[in-house]
Amino acid sequence: MRFLEGDEADDPLLSVVNLIDLFLVVIAVLMIMIVRNPLNPFSQDKVTVVENPGTPEMRITIKDGQELTRYDSTGQIGEGKGVKAGITYRLPDGRMIYVPEGEAGSAP
Repeated sequence: MRFLEGDEADDPLLSVVNLIDLFLVVIAVLMIMIVRNPLNPFSQDKVTVVENPGTPEMRITIKDGQELTRYDSTGQIGEGKGVKAGITYRLPDGRMIYVPEGEAGSAP
């Protein structure tokens, strides 16, 4: 009986089957990683991903269906052409109150 067991241990086909099993596990892990990625190419969701928030290398990626839009930070401070619209106050209980400009002292 020991003579028959030696033939099974030296079978090169068993090692090939083990390699195929290993590759199937690796492929399954990669598929799970692709599905869990928020920028998955197979989903139709609308997703916004912010990378490195608050740093000069900040990048914003917006996925809307199959369309990807990427915004890179230049590290410069922007400036707008708006006007002051009012004042916001925080109450002691944490609520916020917005008072529009010019209406604070006027009566209805």
